[in-house]
Amino acid sequence: METEAAVGGSEEAALAGSGAGATEPLIPRETAREGEGAVESAAATLTFPDSENGGDCADGLWELPVEHALRRPECSRCSRPQKVCLCPFLPVHPLNISTNLYIIQHPAEENKVLRTVPLLAACLPQDKVKVKIGRRFSEERDPELSTICRNPGTLILYPGAEAINLEELISDSPISLSTIIIIDGTWSQAKDIFYKNSLFRLPRQVQLKTSVSSQYVIRTQPTNRCLSTLECAAVALAILEKNDHIQETLLRPLQALCSFQLQHGAQDIKYFKD
Repeated sequence: METEAAVGGSEEAALAGSGAGATEPLIPRETAREGEGAVESAAATLTFPDSENGGDCADGLWELPVEHALRRPECSRCSRPQKVCLCPFLPVHPLNISTNLYIIQHPAEENKVLRTVPLLAACLPQDKVKVKIGRRFSEERDPELSTICRNPGTLILYPGAEAINLEELISDSPISLSTIIIIDGTWSQAKDIFYKNSLFRLPRQVQLKTSVSSQYVIRTQPTNRCLSTLECAAVALAILEKNDHIQETLLRPLQALCSFQLQHGAQDIKYFKD
């Protein structure tokens, strides 16, 4: 969900911020505060002469050219401003994975500055990761997603009473697991997307059990057991691909991003409970 992954064996636990130990499941749930990219603005007040009292007419001011704010050039690979590009921390070549990853992104996440999904996508082959932006999905509007959700090899990462631990599922499943869906948004946004789209209850529901703490320390989140979308994908893909190197590689640009932000004035965010 440049989500922070909520940890908890149930929705209530996740909302309360519980999640101690290695027995708590994780989902992505990124929330809170942007530490970078704030736009400074200045308001200038113009005083126009009163033409009735002999002042010059100000009509000509409207003919002056308007200066438009220029957006900083972005890197085409990591989507970061070129001056703070994180490509040196990305793998030279996209990771070789067999799992397909679908990110269902809430529209509010698309333009956030410190989002992790572009970094995640930059580490993976283009044909293995797809980001779909929206709140509502249906078979009529998105037949491709409908087909994916109906595939018995598709999983959706979302905790709850009906969710199976991913680590246990892959050891017992006779079915080849080909695709995992992750919701990118705050906890409330992800909950809304999951429960108001019947398509997302078709795949097998899974959750993560891990003792890992989030390294995404520059955005507030309910507890240190909440993970970003990138972190959730890193853990899930490492499990599905049975390759711990995947997790290490995917976390490298996130670590670099947080380090850079902390060096340039961002604060190490303390966790809070909702």
